[in-house]
Amino acid sequence: MSQAAQTAALLALARSREPEDRERLLAGIVDLCETGEAEGKPAAPEIQVLLDSIFMTLVVEAEREIRQRLAERLADAAWAPSALVNILALDEIEIARPIIARSPVLQDHDLIRLLVQATLEHQIEVARRPGLRAPVVEAILSQSEPAVLTALAGNASAEINQDAMGRLVAQAKEVVALRSPLARHPGLSPLLAEQLYLWVGRALREALTGRFDLDPARMQAAVDEATHAAHLGLQPSAPAALAIEDEADREEMEAALVEKLDAAGQLRPGYLLRVLREGRLPLFVFAMARLGRFDVRQVRRAIDSNRPELLALACSAVGIDRSVFPTILEHVRQLNGGRPGGGAEAARRASGAFGPFRPDIAAMAFRQAVSAA
Repeated sequence: MSQAAQTAALLALARSREPEDRERLLAGIVDLCETGEAEGKPAAPEIQVLLDSIFMTLVVEAEREIRQRLAERLADAAWAPSALVNILALDEIEIARPIIARSPVLQDHDLIRLLVQATLEHQIEVARRPGLRAPVVEAILSQSEPAVLTALAGNASAEINQDAMGRLVAQAKEVVALRSPLARHPGLSPLLAEQLYLWVGRALREALTGRFDLDPARMQAAVDEATHAAHLGLQPSAPAALAIEDEADREEMEAALVEKLDAAGQLRPGYLLRVLREGRLPLFVFAMARLGRFDVRQVRRAIDSNRPELLALACSAVGIDRSVFPTILEHVRQLNGGRPGGGAEAARRASGAFGPFRPDIAAMAFRQAVSAA
């Protein structure tokens, strides 16, 4: 069938208002464009204009599920219309994510616009985009949003020069979440590693010492000087203003991040699994407490107990699915010294917390069970 005939068939579908026909129409347009691209025969200009117009009209009116499937299919398409790709990139995050991560159509100015106009979750996805170029890195650094900076620090393929790396390390003085990804980043220099060393905990200090062959005695002397200067309210003689990691400050910053995500409508149950995968157990605790409107101490008591059903009740209360709970429990145990305990049998019993009752009932049961624990 010729392109003109295919186009005529698509126009016939375009007259229908049925969701099934809209999806068939979108799929047909994608097939037509992909075939032309593969054969090296792109559509004639007048046909391409028509196809782009149909695309845009359909996407604006399409149901969420259709937009999501379209975004997955167009994420790697170099031929996709720029306007359409940018619309999908601004859609809700589950639709936008593959477009932001992979679309070759998005240019630096498009990504910078997302950093300015889109939600915090969109900005985080921009910072994670493979091969991120220097102008976008600069835009992220200029905004100084802690969660976005942390995502950038974990992006080993981004174009982060030594000046940009130095600015990230300087931000790590206040943004605790930056320290771990920066310590692992391939672009960290020995000089910046020495600066970062003074702000991190014991495990990261050991990692930095091994990676950069730092002199333990000299570094300990620098730590002692920074500690002494902090106690006297003075500035140490290190390359920048240095601070020793403080548990209260760290928790305050993480609580503030969770509060900001919640206020922006970006704190969702899926965030809990994401921060666990990043090894950020304290952030998980604050996010769980915020989502369930629990006291932070209740969540801590649950994860430190020998009763995984307490954690299961909390997960049920915030909308975590039963099928996801084993993964959450495994991550929490890995990050929390094997707690909550109880072994495999207790973990199986915990599945009963996901019974046929409403989230508010699970929340009530959680509060009562933790208080009695």
